[in-house]
Amino acid sequence: MSIELNNTEISDKITPSDNNVNLSDDSNLLENRVFDDSKIAKLNGIRSQGLNPYPYKFEKNGDICEILKKFDDFEQNEGSTVRTAGRLYNIRKLGKMIFADLGDQGGRIQVTLRKGNLPDENFNTFKNFVDSGDIIGIQGELFRTKRGENSISVSEFSLLSKSLCALPEKFHGLKDIETRYRKRYLDLIVNAEKREIFVMRSKLISEIRRYLTDREFLEFETPVLQTVYGGANARPFMTFHNCLGQNLFLRIAPELYLKRLVVGGYEKVFEICKNFRNEDIDTTHNPEFTMIEVYEAYMDYNDMMDLTEGLISELVFKLTGGYEVKMGENTINLRSPWKRISMEDALKEYAGLDVFAHSLEELKKIAIENRIEDYEKAKTYGEFLALLFEGLVEDKLINPTFIYDFPVENSPLAKNHRSKEGFVERFELFLNGWELANGYSELNDPLEQERRFEEQDKKRKLGDLEAQTVDYDFINALGFGLPPTGGMGLGIDRLTMILAGLESIKEVILFPQMKRED
Repeated sequence: MSIELNNTEISDKITPSDNNVNLSDDSNLLENRVFDDSKIAKLNGIRSQGLNPYPYKFEKNGDICEILKKFDDFEQNEGSTVRTAGRLYNIRKLGKMIFADLGDQGGRIQVTLRKGNLPDENFNTFKNFVDSGDIIGIQGELFRTKRGENSISVSEFSLLSKSLCALPEKFHGLKDIETRYRKRYLDLIVNAEKREIFVMRSKLISEIRRYLTDREFLEFETPVLQTVYGGANARPFMTFHNCLGQNLFLRIAPELYLKRLVVGGYEKVFEICKNFRNEDIDTTHNPEFTMIEVYEAYMDYNDMMDLTEGLISELVFKLTGGYEVKMGENTINLRSPWKRISMEDALKEYAGLDVFAHSLEELKKIAIENRIEDYEKAKTYGEFLALLFEGLVEDKLINPTFIYDFPVENSPLAKNHRSKEGFVERFELFLNGWELANGYSELNDPLEQERRFEEQDKKRKLGDLEAQTVDYDFINALGFGLPPTGGMGLGIDRLTMILAGLESIKEVILFPQMKRED
């Protein structure tokens, strides 16, 4: 359960009763069912014939995609027998002939049932009790209709699952966006092109793993429930563990645990994980999201930029066959090399603004004139640099661009810059005006890390709900020695959006967070 945090600091006074869900109250768990009465009547009719509408198994000898390939050499395969299964769409009943589309995860094919080609009893069962949406298994022969449509002439069929909910109307399909997100299973049933998005996402994650494991990185799992949250500036979700009698936080980042592993002796580590941040929901943010974090000992932020560029370039080529992707009116070119520019120089190039040539009061006026939010929080040149960059430059970064050298004020986990006072060795990667990746030369000075955490904690106690807390165990881990290390975090949801050319994060998350319907 998430709770609202007050304006000063996180409460320590949650009790178990505050977090108990009444499992006997169905309104907390279920919406009203939407079964179709006519389908229930057909279900009862099937059972009255002694048939099981939900059998245990069906043996196939091919998926529909494999069957369709047989038509590439139709002369050799005409009349061959196939056994397959899938969901029925668009049933057309024409007297002694029935036509329907049978679909599985790989494709659709027309099936025909002719009275006389299968027993009358079976034909009548199909005609009277089977609907669009039902899942059936069939056996039959391959043929082409007079119009040249690839088809299967059915000689046997088995009802495998009787659907009790009606599919959307044939010609209009499921187009209501909110329904598509709330009932993703229905979206996937009727919108085959939406299934392809998540096929791409699955392949994307597999290719990320392959890329890193081929380079001898090890994948680990770190805690989702944490006693101290950290690794990013974000507002957490909090819950209470009854047995331990203490507050726990849902992970906002795996960073501090993965760096503990580098302290322990693993030199190349990564984790693909779910993170949770109690923040706004919009087209590029979901409170539950997926990312990968990667750490490599004896490397710095320059090496992490190289790793990020190589990884994404190869992913794009493998999954799309090229280096260009379309986002709205923009064509994004991901072919290496990518642009790299400091935050200070980017502000000069894209906004014509040299932060350090102005007084703080002048920078405040510039922020107000450009309607930049939260300008009152900026007190230093570094804070104004980050604020004005976000407000004036980010949305102009369409092609992949590394922005590097951040002010120390908003980078509590990055190492001080080796040659620029007041800055840290940090980068962010931008595409389509979005932040896609973030990386550092990791701070490994335990005393400096303690000081930075304490500065963050002061901000948190003054009302900054996204400031980090002090993790003394992590500081102690640094005390045993973290080698020079480069780290990088990459958002998988946003990367999928880029590859699929989509503008909403809800399109690439199977079950996005939605406000509960009354």
